[in-house]
Formats: sequence, C-alpha cells, structure tokens
Amino acid sequence: MKKIVFSLILLTTVFAQAQNNTPYWQQHVDYKMDVNMDVTNFRYTGTQELTYTNNSPDTLHRVFYHLFNNAFQPESEMNARLENIADPDSRMVNNKGTREEPQYESRITKLTPDQIGYLKVKSLKQDGNSLDFQEEGTILVVELGKDILPGEKTTFKMEFEGQVPEQIRRSGRNNNDGVDLSMTQWYPKLAEYDFEGWHADPYIAREFHGVWGDFDVKITIDRNYILGGTGVLQNPNEIGYGYEKEGTEVKKPKGKTLTWHFKAHNVHDFAWAADPEFIHDSMETESGVTLHFLYMNDPKVVDNWKNIQPKTAELLKFYNEHIGPYPWEQYSVIQGGDGGMEYANCTLITGGEDYGSLMGTTAHEFAHSWFQQLLGTNESEHPWMDEGFTSYISALAQQTIAGRESENTWSGSYRGYNYIVQSGKEQPMTTHSDRYDLNVAYSIAAYSKGSVFLAQLGYIIGPDNLAKTLNRYYDEWKFKHPTPNDFIRVAEKVSGAELSWYLNDWTRTTNTIDYGIKSVEKSGEKTVVNLERIGLMPMPLDIQVTFADGSEETYYVPLRMMRWEKPALNDDNRTVAKDWAWAFPEYKMEITKGNVSKIVIDDTGLMADIDRSNNTWKADSKENTDSDN
Repeated sequence: MKKIVFSLILLTTVFAQAQNNTPYWQQHVDYKMDVNMDVTNFRYTGTQELTYTNNSPDTLHRVFYHLFNNAFQPESEMNARLENIADPDSRMVNNKGTREEPQYESRITKLTPDQIGYLKVKSLKQDGNSLDFQEEGTILVVELGKDILPGEKTTFKMEFEGQVPEQIRRSGRNNNDGVDLSMTQWYPKLAEYDFEGWHADPYIAREFHGVWGDFDVKITIDRNYILGGTGVLQNPNEIGYGYEKEGTEVKKPKGKTLTWHFKAHNVHDFAWAADPEFIHDSMETESGVTLHFLYMNDPKVVDNWKNIQPKTAELLKFYNEHIGPYPWEQYSVIQGGDGGMEYANCTLITGGEDYGSLMGTTAHEFAHSWFQQLLGTNESEHPWMDEGFTSYISALAQQTIAGRESENTWSGSYRGYNYIVQSGKEQPMTTHSDRYDLNVAYSIAAYSKGSVFLAQLGYIIGPDNLAKTLNRYYDEWKFKHPTPNDFIRVAEKVSGAELSWYLNDWTRTTNTIDYGIKSVEKSGEKTVVNLERIGLMPMPLDIQVTFADGSEETYYVPLRMMRWEKPALNDDNRTVAKDWAWAFPEYKMEITKGNVSKIVIDDTGLMADIDRSNNTWKADSKENTDSDN
C-alpha cells in the first residue's frame, strides 16, 4: 500500500512539473567580422567567425541565417508581396496613376543586376569542418555536421560577399538625402531559437528578431568616408573625424583605405552608415553616455541637426527615469535610410529640413533602444510590444520636454484605433506582422493600438502603478526576450490586479469596448443610473458625477474578474460602487447625494470606448450627448 501511495505522489509530482513552463533561457552569439567595402561599385566581401552557445534544453541538428539583402531582387518574396497588397508602402512604389485611381509599380521590379541587393555565403565551416547549406531567398538553411547539444558551444567560420541595393527600404545606397551607405541588415545573421523553436522568417516587409551577443567588427573603406553606428570605436586616433580623444594626435595610416574597428557588448544587431560628406558632432551627457550625430553638410538641414542635439540629451534623461538606465556607452543619431529605423546603439533617420519631424522621429527611434534593443521582444509576432510601447513613451516624452499639457497625450493613437474599428478591417494583434491583409491594419495594430494598450492600462490600474510597471518590466526583463504574458504578469505583481482578461481581449481578439448610460431615473432622494455594456470587452468604469451645486464626485465601478480596486487619486473625491460581473449586460448604480446635473463615463477618454455618444447624460437634455468630451 505504501508503495502505491508513493508511486501516486511521484506521478503527481512529475505531472505537475510537466505542466510548468521551462525555466527561461536564451541563446548567445559572439560575432567577429572583417569586411572590405568597395565604394566604386558598392560591393563588399567579408569573413565571419561566430561562436554559438546553445543554452536551450534541446539538441540542434541545423541552424538558419538571415540574408536580408536578397529581398531587394525582382523575384523576391518582398517584391511579390509589394506587388500584390492593396495598399503597398508608398516609399517602395511609384504611382503611375492618379491619387484617386492609383496604379502602383514596385521600385524593386525595376532594379537592374547592378542595382539589386544580394548576400551570398561562399563557404561555411563548423569547428573546422565544411558544411552543406542551401540558400532559400532571404534564409540560409544549414545542415550541421555535428549536433549542438544543450550547454555546448560551436564555432562557425564563414566567407561571404554582398552588394548594397539602391535605397528602397531601410538599407541601401545613394538614398534621396545623398547618403552613400545605410548598412542595415547587411551581414549573414544567425536566426533566433527560443522556446517556440526557430524564428527563420523570410524578410518580406517588416520586423526583426535577433540573438543577444558581442560584436567585434572591422570595416575597411575608402579613407575619405566617415562612419557611425553600433558599438564603440576602438581606434579613434587612427580614424579622426572627431572621434579622437581631446588633446591627442591623430595618426592615420597611409594608403587609400582606413579600417574602422568597432566593438559592441550585449546587443542583437549591428548597423552602420557612411558618407564622405558627413558632419560628425558628439556630446557627453550627465549620465555618462556619449551622443554622436552624423548628418549631411547641407545648409537646409544643418541647423536642425544642431538644435536636435540637446533635445536628444533630454530624451535620454527622460527615458532613463521613466523606463530604466541606458546601459551602453554611446548612442548615434545618423542621417540615412528612409523615414526612421532603430538599430543597436543607433538610429538612421531621413531628412532634417523639418525640425518637428526630426524631433518626433528621434524621440521615437531613441525610445526603441529600450523597447526592442534592450527589451528584445519578437517584433514579427508582437510588433505592438516595441512599436506601441515606443509610441506611448515617446509621445509622453515629447509632451513633457515641450512643457505642454494635454487631456489625452495619446489622442492620435486613439483616433487611429477608432478608424480601423469603424473600417471593419481590423485583425487581432496576435497576427504575424507579415500576415496582415493591409499595411494600414498592421500599422494601426502595432503603433496605435499598441500605444493605447499602455495608456488604457494606466486607466485600469492607475498612472502610478503603470509607471512602476514600466520600471519593474525593465528591471526584470532587460537583455532578454519578454512576451506579452511576461509584461502583464509584471503589471499584476505591481498592482495586485488580475489582468489576464485585458491581455486576452485587447490583443488576441477584435472585441470592442462600448459602455453607455441607458437611462437615469429619479427615485425619491436617489438617482438610479442604468448602465449597459454593449461591446464584448469588459472594463472597470470611472463615472464622473456633477451635482446641481457644482460639486463633483467619481463613482468607481470595479470589474469583478479583476478581484481588485484601483486606488483613488490624491485629489479624487470617490465612491466605490459594487462590482460589475461581465456576463450581466446591464448594471444599476445608485446616487444618494443631492440632485445630479451631469454624468459622464470616463471623462479622460483613456478608455477606448468606440461609441462615446452615449457616455454622457445631462439633466437639462432629453438626449445623451458627448459634446463636452
């Protein structure tokens, strides 16, 4: 009998362990690369030594590399998608029709063999032994000669060559700003392997996911070129151009080329840009981080690029406080690319003629140093966790730095979300970033709805709890790959609220929020407010009540499934009503204090109610209105 009981206990224990998630782990890479760039034809050759540590519990039989440059070819998946989507990226097409009746023509289709991009692996060895590999578009499939066991390291040595495409999207040469080289997604990059398996997504349009590691990169290029990008320059006194230490002599080697040597610690990407006409400025910040600025010597942009420099230092201070300390030695803001795009320790931003645009783009891309480069979410699966969180914090930073006040700092994001809901074209935020039917649906889900996710969470758990959540999220998940579940668990630990319902409805469905004031009745000394839930998504409610004497009070209706009540603000005269269970579509709330002149559901606008026309009731009006909101 004792043996049977013991066996049952053992079986139960094993089963319970099987139900738990595997403890967190992540892979590690160390890159050493030596690259030679020929600026006469924009082709380059390179060698790569990559030490890979398998920290997973799995035995790996093969690996995958990204060959991003291969996307910029007429027969690529990127071009096929560009030619078939109803609303192609305007930066990547020419319109042969009219604004009313556009006829889009892909710019990739017209690239000649000298204009396309390519990245080819010439040889690849694992621990000294040659490997078989197959190029499949933007992915290199590698069959290993020796399995990589859990906890083991292996070293890959590679020879590769590439051609920089004419600037179409993000990376390339000879862009509209006149920048010669925007070198992003330029090297064979090992794909990420995590608890979900390999993430060897083809490069079709959008986002990236990478393995944490150290980079040691040497770039040999025409001596007249000025470089900036990821990492810290190791040989500034040989290079000059403002990188040398003050008071030291610059001793450039003889010859037609110079070799720039960069090292970057604990990043998951490496990017750089170069042009012989770059102006290079730098400044030290109070936190010890050096800011670099590289931009074209163009009278139309120089003043704006000068003026943005102290503002970038203010942005750094704001993000350090509201997210967590920037951990690297330097950050570079570089003119190049199209629009703006974040990379490790740097961003590439087009233009500069419009100061407001330059400021806004810098604020957004710099914030990505936290939400993506430091908190490395899988952008392909959860783009809203980097684009949305970045949009949220950069909007708040710009408003604070400019000294402006707004009832809703993120009103633009709410407008975007409401647009896609009303259009009927919304898809769940769990959609893979390449699988959206329309580009506009992706953009609003990632940027607008992702930003609203945080702003609305502040409404649900309170602004102080949201601020603490962002700080703790940084502390617990920096230099890791957090998932949506990891973030919401942090918010629960900080606030004490149950929040899985919020993550589920907002990101995994297209359920909408719609609450209304159905009727208001006077019953003796009481005012009975009949509320209704019209949308499927539940929410707690803040209801602002104004009395005939001008006094105000907030009535808080908790959501039962949260098992929690939001703290009152310091100046909030508040009454906590009984909780509302989601399954009941209607709810009665009683007000016993005096005559009521006005009732508003959420006067802040932070609850993303898709129809606010029924959110306000006035005693002197026969119809509910939302004219004051």
